Amino acid sequence: MDAKIKETILNPIFKGNPISVLVLGICSALAVTVELKGACVMALSVIAVTALSSLVVSLIRKTIPNRVRIIVQLVVVAMMVILVDQFLKGFAYEVDKQLSVYIGLIITNCIVMGRIEAFALGNKPWPSFLDGLANGAGYGLILIVVAFFRELFGSGTLFGFQVLPAGYVGNGLVILPPMALILLGCVVWVQRSIQKDLQEK
Repeated sequence: MDAKIKETILNPIFKGNPISVLVLGICSALAVTVELKGACVMALSVIAVTALSSLVVSLIRKTIPNRVRIIVQLVVVAMMVILVDQFLKGFAYEVDKQLSVYIGLIITNCIVMGRIEAFALGNKPWPSFLDGLANGAGYGLILIVVAFFRELFGSGTLFGFQVLPAGYVGNGLVILPPMALILLGCVVWVQRSIQKDLQEK
C-alpha cells in the first residue's frame, strides 16, 4: 500500500482522530451514545455521508467557482444526508426514530465540511473517498466506545440484550449527558497518555 494512502486511512482513526484529537463532532457524540445500536447506526451514517460527499466534491472540484464553493458543498452534503435518512426510514425505521433530528444534523457536522475543505477540494477522488471514509470511521470508533460503556453500565445491556446479571440495577447517572462528556474525557486522556506527541508541553 502506498505510504500516503496508508497515512490517509490510519491517521484519522488514531493519531488525528476527529473527536478525541481535533475535538470535532462532539455534540452528536454526546447525544446518540446512550445505546450501542443507535451509536453504530449514527457512525455508519456519518461514514457514508463523509465518504460520498468527499468523493462527489472531489469529482467536481475543478468546476466549482471559489465564491460559491461553500454553497455547493452544503448542497452535496445535504443530498447525501437526505439519501441516508430515507434509507434508514425505509430499512431501520425504529432506529431512525430514536436518532430523531441527529441524522439531519449531520449536515452541520464540522467533520464532513472540514474534510471537504481541507482535503477533497485539493485531491483526486479516490484519496478523497478514503479520507472521508477514514474520518467517518475515526468518529464512529469513539461513538461506539462511549456507547459501549454507557449502555453496559447504564442499562446492563448491549444492543438491547441483557449481559450483566438479571439483578443489576442500571446506573441512571451513566445514561445522562454529563457522563458522556466524562467518558469522552477519559478516552482523550487515555489516547494522550499513549501518544506522547499529543501532550502539550
